[in-house]
Amino acid sequence: APSIRLSPAARSLFDEPLAIAVQGLGPRQQVTLRTSLRDEAGELFQASARYQAGDDGELDLARCPALPGGSFSGLEPMGLLWALQPQKPFWRLVKRDVQSPFLLQLEVFEGHGEPPGQLLAQTQHERAFLRDGVRRVPVRDGRIRATLFLPPGEDTFPGIIDIHGLGGGLFEHRASLLANHGFATLALAYYHYEDLPPKLTEVHLEYFEEAVNYMLQHPQVKGPGVGLLGYSKGGELSLAMAAFLKNILAVVSLNSPMAVTLNPLCYKDKTIPSLTMYEQRAKVTKSNILDYSDVFIDAFQAPGNQSLIPIEKAEAQFLFIVGQDDHVVKSEYYATEVCKLLQAQGKDNFQILFYPGTGHCIDPPYFPFYPIGNHPVFHKCALLGGELKAYSKAQVHAWPQIQAFFKKYLNDK
Repeated sequence: APSIRLSPAARSLFDEPLAIAVQGLGPRQQVTLRTSLRDEAGELFQASARYQAGDDGELDLARCPALPGGSFSGLEPMGLLWALQPQKPFWRLVKRDVQSPFLLQLEVFEGHGEPPGQLLAQTQHERAFLRDGVRRVPVRDGRIRATLFLPPGEDTFPGIIDIHGLGGGLFEHRASLLANHGFATLALAYYHYEDLPPKLTEVHLEYFEEAVNYMLQHPQVKGPGVGLLGYSKGGELSLAMAAFLKNILAVVSLNSPMAVTLNPLCYKDKTIPSLTMYEQRAKVTKSNILDYSDVFIDAFQAPGNQSLIPIEKAEAQFLFIVGQDDHVVKSEYYATEVCKLLQAQGKDNFQILFYPGTGHCIDPPYFPFYPIGNHPVFHKCALLGGELKAYSKAQVHAWPQIQAFFKKYLNDK
C-alpha cells in the first residue's frame, strides 16, 4: 500500500524545510498530493500538486517536478507548504499561541482529476514554533508589555527586539522562531494590548527606550547593545530608535517608511511631525482593490520636510529588506534614497536586499502568500503586492540573511 514518508517524521519547526516522499505507488502512477492546515480561527488553508511516480513507484518531491494543473508546477520540494492558500478570500495566516504547533495534513489521491480520485495514503505532521528548551517569558515590567523568548541553556545570547506593524496587539511567531536560532528575542507590543493605549495617537520613544534597558539589564542578554527587527511601522520605529537612543547596534528594516507616518513621534523635548497624507490619492485596481502606494507626499522631495527620521545620527548597522512590488510603502525608493543620504555623509553602515515580485508583507519562511489584506489605517481591502513564487522564495532567502546580519553585529567585537 502507498505510504507518505516525511523527514523530520512527526514534527518540524515552521521555518524548517520538510522532505516529502511517497512510496509503494505503481510504476509511473499519476497522483495528486494535497496539504491542508487549519489556523486558530478554524479557517482552512490548502495546496495541491500533480505528480507522476518513477518507474520504481517512488515519488520524492526533491527530485520529481510537479506537473501543470495544481497550485504550482516544476521542481519545488517545499511547494506544498509555501503554496498553501486560504479558502476564505484575503485571509492571513496568523499564529497567536506559539506554544502549540499547527497541524499539517498530507493526502495522496489517485489520478489528476477534479475532484480528486480515491484516497491512497494520508498522514499528519506538526509544524512547531518552539524548539525543545526554548523558554517563553511574559514580560510586565514598568510600562513594557512583551514576551521574551530565551534559547535553551544558561549562556548569554545576542538580544533582539521584534516590533510589528500597525494593527496593534502582540505577535510572537517571528520572535519565537528567532529564539530557536540562538537569539534572546523580545516580542514587543506598543498599543491595543492589555493596558497599553487602545489607539496610536502619538508615539513616545521613552517606552521603547524602557524595552532596550530591560533587555540590557537581563542576565542572559549579551551586551553591549541590542538589535532591532522592525516590519512596516515597526521598522519606522526601529529606525527612530537607532537615531535617538543609545545601545542600538544593528537594525533590520522590513519594508519600512524612512519618515514618521500617521502619528507624531516624541522623545524628551523633541517632536517629529508625521508626513502629510492624501487619502484621495488612492488608486482603484482592475479588481476593485485599493492601491494606497501614493497617499503620502514624497519625504525626500518635500521642501523643508520635518518628518524624515535623522538616520544619519545613528551609530547602528542597517539591513534594509525591500519588496520591489510593495504597494503600501514605497520601500525600494525609500531605502535607496536613505542609503544615498548616508553615503553622502561618508557612511557605509548599510546594505539593501532587493526582492522582485515581493509585496509589503515579508514573514519567516513558509508563511502563505498574502497579497491583499485589510489596510490597518483605512480599514479597506488594500493591495499589498507580490506574486506567489517570488514572494515565497524571498522569505526563504531573507530569513538566514537576517540571522547572519544579527550574528555578525551583535556578537562581541
